[in-house]
Amino acid sequence: MKRKLIILSLLFAGATATVCAQDRVKYTSESWNDNIFMSIGVGMQATANPDTKFGSSITPLVNLSVGKLVNPVVGIRGQVYGWQSRQKTAYPFLESGSKVKRKENYVGVNLDGMINLTNLFCGYKPGRVFEGTLFVGPSVNFVKNYAKWVVGYESNNPGGGVQEIVPDPATTDVEGHKLRCLVGASVGLGAKFNINKYFSIDLEARGQVTPSILGAYSSGKTDGYVYFSAGGTYVFGGKKFVPVNGNINMDEINDQLNAYRDQLLLCQAELAEALNALANAQPQVIEVIKEVQVAGPRAIFFKIGSSKIDDYGKVNIKLAAKIIKENPDMVYKIAGYCDEATGSVPFNQKLSEQRAQNVYDLLLSEGVNKDQLNYIGYGGTANMWGKNFLNRVVILE
Repeated sequence: MKRKLIILSLLFAGATATVCAQDRVKYTSESWNDNIFMSIGVGMQATANPDTKFGSSITPLVNLSVGKLVNPVVGIRGQVYGWQSRQKTAYPFLESGSKVKRKENYVGVNLDGMINLTNLFCGYKPGRVFEGTLFVGPSVNFVKNYAKWVVGYESNNPGGGVQEIVPDPATTDVEGHKLRCLVGASVGLGAKFNINKYFSIDLEARGQVTPSILGAYSSGKTDGYVYFSAGGTYVFGGKKFVPVNGNINMDEINDQLNAYRDQLLLCQAELAEALNALANAQPQVIEVIKEVQVAGPRAIFFKIGSSKIDDYGKVNIKLAAKIIKENPDMVYKIAGYCDEATGSVPFNQKLSEQRAQNVYDLLLSEGVNKDQLNYIGYGGTANMWGKNFLNRVVILE
């Protein structure tokens, strides 16, 4: 049973790292260093095993946690906890009726996958006061305990009957008080009361199954523990979540697209007028030089971390391709950019080059001569348009 619980907790802890990739998640951390938190708590623990009644051996507990909220629903954390495990036992001579208090100091580590149940079922709402959280994962306890009993025996032949071999308390001892690593698993629920986006008050209850911390002094190989703690959490920089599909202002993009369309119609009218005037002119050798700018849309915007061209971008590219083909003597530069506030420098450089190349490839598929195009990636830039999301762009000029 314990092995199945450990395997289940490991699978859960790993699965929480991928939940944020599902389409139903609407918010995310814009930067890797957003939503990192630290928690501290104090409380108590109660032990349950064959030698001790549940709750009769209550000891103090302290814990310290560091983790990250991947999005409003999913988080991960590592927690260091412990103090002392204590019980009153007479094992292995329970028939003697003489029990002795035994104790061991220990330190444990939990690796928790966290699911915010409130945001999962009710949706994310900034400023929400109460949140409930489920957490589960593997645990490791480090403790110095005794490995096993070395039992001596004596012969007992009362009244001349059949000889009986019984344990001899005088020659019985425990072996090996050494540091040991005990692997278990735990699951729990937390209640969080948010004071603001930085601070919260936490209440947690956790159940744990682990090999006996008292080792040879416990008749059971496995102990059950229940932990209760209260404390607080601080989120460095405050909670920061952005909508995955809300970084681009579509009204601004549509206004810009309409303005480019008007420029395109005006340019086409001027070109038609010039061709008509040339056709009606007297036969003579006249050198006419006319500079025609690209009147189609010049900015193709992208979602965070993506080089995929959406339908808006494809419309922009088709309009630009038409004008480029009408001006075969001109050469155009395709410049890719990224948001400097998101991602590492090598990642942004590669992403900006991929964005520029995707626009280049799509223009070629529209029949544009490759000799008219050059593309380059400039990596991450710092607010050249005043807003981070406007830097996730390819500019045709």
